[in-house]
Amino acid sequence: MPDRQLRADALRNRQRLLDAAVQAFSQDGPEVTLDRVAKDAGVGIGTLYRHFPSREALIEAAYRNELEKLCDAAPALLAAQPADAALRAWMDRFVDYLATKRGMADALRLVIASGANPYAQSRDRLLAALGALLAAGAAAGVVRADVAAADVLASLSGVSLVAGEPDQRAQAGRLLDLLMDGLRHRPG
Repeated sequence: MPDRQLRADALRNRQRLLDAAVQAFSQDGPEVTLDRVAKDAGVGIGTLYRHFPSREALIEAAYRNELEKLCDAAPALLAAQPADAALRAWMDRFVDYLATKRGMADALRLVIASGANPYAQSRDRLLAALGALLAAGAAAGVVRADVAAADVLASLSGVSLVAGEPDQRAQAGRLLDLLMDGLRHRPG
């Protein structure tokens, strides 16, 4: 997508297309027709192609949009609640993000096969967001200061693999609470 300013209605249409694409590709895989994505978004196929010239462009943009929503949530969560609560809320969002990514795995393989790398900056963005949450928690004295963001990210990925399915959300919550307990600062 060229770096140009979109009108408000075009931005809304683009976001509706991205949301519909995530839903469709997560539930039904890469075979979903682009006509269906456009219909689910409430726009015409021409609008879809104006924003995304190919299936691969749509899939990559949908994935990156989910990543941006997750990473951009960190400052908003920190502004709205205490640092430890913000971290725990972000962890829930991370599990949802990985479930979406797993649902879109077949579609994302099409993007990779086309020569693109949708994951190019994913790890760096995730580590930056998680690092900010951990630093805020450490500064507030509620989270240990000796924990690396990469270690917490690996732990979150593990929780997501074990309990990331919708029917296992309760287990995911318990595992995230356990992880938070390990991250809490305890005065020595």
